[in-house]
Amino acid sequence: MEGVQSSARVSGPYEAELERTIQELNSRKRRLEDAVHQLKASAASSGTGLSAKDSLEIMTSAYQAVTEAEPLLPPPGSVLPVLLAMRRAQQTIAETKEYTDSQAASLEQLERRIERERVNLREQQALQLALENRIQSLRDGLESREEKSEDQIAKEHIAKLKQQKDHWDKQTSSLMKELDWFIGEHLGPMLAAEELGGPVVGGLMDIDPDDLSAGFSAQGKLKKAPSQPDHDKRQRRLDDIWGPQDQQDQPNKRKRERDEASAASAEMRDLTEQLMNKLMEAGGDTSAAYVELPRESAAARFLVRSKVAVFHPKDAKRLRLVDFGRDLED
Repeated sequence: MEGVQSSARVSGPYEAELERTIQELNSRKRRLEDAVHQLKASAASSGTGLSAKDSLEIMTSAYQAVTEAEPLLPPPGSVLPVLLAMRRAQQTIAETKEYTDSQAASLEQLERRIERERVNLREQQALQLALENRIQSLRDGLESREEKSEDQIAKEHIAKLKQQKDHWDKQTSSLMKELDWFIGEHLGPMLAAEELGGPVVGGLMDIDPDDLSAGFSAQGKLKKAPSQPDHDKRQRRLDDIWGPQDQQDQPNKRKRERDEASAASAEMRDLTEQLMNKLMEAGGDTSAAYVELPRESAAARFLVRSKVAVFHPKDAKRLRLVDFGRDLED
C-alpha cells in the first residue's frame, strides 16, 4: 500500500510538469501563428507588393532577431530532456540489438572458416613433414648408393631377390600341401561320387569313401553296399573310369589300397600338375597353355565351374588354367 502511494506521489508532479511543458509549447506555437496571420493581413490591406529591398530588409531583421533571441529551451524542472534522452536510448538499444543479431551469423561463418583453415593448415603441415622425411630418406639412400660400388649394389639386389624367391617357394610349398590335403580328404570323394553318377561336387557333403563301392542309382541316390562286395567288379569299374593303376610307387611311401576316392584324388592331382606345368612352359602365351584331356572328367568340370580353368573355345578336349597374374598385369 505504501509503495502504491509513493508511486502516485512521484507520478503526480511528473505529469503536472509534463502538462505545463506542453501548454508552454502550444502557447508559443499560437503566438507565432498569430504573428504570421498579422503579417499576412497587413500585406493584404496595403495592396502593394514588397520590393526586393524590402524583402531583404525583412529577412535580415528576422535572422538578426532569431540570432539575438535566447534559444527555446524547456524551463527548469521540465521532463522534456528526460523524454528525449529516453527515446534516444531506446533507439540506440534497438539499433545495437539489430546490429548484434546481424553480426552473429557473420561471426559463426567466420568461426567455421577459421576451423577449416586450421584443418587445412594441419594437413599441409603433416604433408610437408612427410615430404621432408621422404626427401631425407631419398638423400640418405642416394648417399649410401654413391658410397657403394656397382658390384655391392648388384650383390645386395641379388640377395634380396633370392630372399624373396625363398619366401615365395615356402609359400608355394605350403599351399601345395594344403591343396593336396584338401583333395585327398574332401574333394576326392565328391569327385568320385560325381563320376559314379551321383550329384555334382558340392551336392553331397561328408561322403564316406567306403560307401562309394556300391555306386549310385539312376536317380542319383547312393546304393546300399552289399554284405559281400564283388572286388573284381569294383576293380574293373575303377579301371574303366580312371584307368589302370600305376604300379610304380614313389620311394619311402606306404602303398595304399586303391578305391574310388583315391583314384579321383590322383586324377585331380595329376590334372592340376599338368595344367600348372603347361602354363609355366607357355611363358604367357595362352594358346600354348592347353592340356589335352583323355576324357571329360569330373575334375575338369569342377575346375571350369570354379572358374579356375577354361575349355578351348573350339575344342572341349583342351583345357588351360586361367592366368590370373597376366590379367592383373594387363
